[in-house]
Amino acid sequence: MKKIAFLSIIFNFLFLIQNPLTAGELKISIGNSESLSSYKKAYFAGGCFWCMEESYDQVDGVLSSISGYSGGHLKNPKYEDVIYKDTGHVEVIEVTYNPLVVSYKDLLNVYWKNIDPFDASGQFCDKGKSYRSVIFFENNSQKELIDQSFKEIEKKFDKKIVTLVWKFDIFYPAENYHQDYYEKNFIRYLMYKNACKREETLKKIWN
Repeated sequence: MKKIAFLSIIFNFLFLIQNPLTAGELKISIGNSESLSSYKKAYFAGGCFWCMEESYDQVDGVLSSISGYSGGHLKNPKYEDVIYKDTGHVEVIEVTYNPLVVSYKDLLNVYWKNIDPFDASGQFCDKGKSYRSVIFFENNSQKELIDQSFKEIEKKFDKKIVTLVWKFDIFYPAENYHQDYYEKNFIRYLMYKNACKREETLKKIWN
């Protein structure tokens, strides 16, 4: 079995050299021998997509999380467009997951524990429209679960949530250097996250 697995890795490596993929395609192709048809996708905006990627990559049943942009009017936006122009887009992650292992409700719970649902100006030290917290739904089933989670959290805190809920339209993967940033630039990422007091703020809200 080990020999077969090794040969499979070599084959995938040679295939990728001859057939370069986009950032999103690359992340979900390596190490995946199962059919993607059984997997589902979910879209969340929680401020900096680097941080959201890190959070979802730790979840059992999540195949990949890809940084990108969604919610706006500009086609094929670049990072500079989203941050400095009025494109309507927010930083989003696309989560590909196995519903037999982790449910959409579980993903919602992960989402809430990694954002400040009471900040309408952005998230943590990142302020502006592109850093707003948004949950995107693709169907009525997702929308019902989102609405239920809103009720539960607002009841718990006795406070209105300002996180937005938008109908999903299209997702644009971000530039390659944004993908897996928390792993590829660990020290710089850690300095950024600590400066933003992200973990400190989350503990105050949810603990």
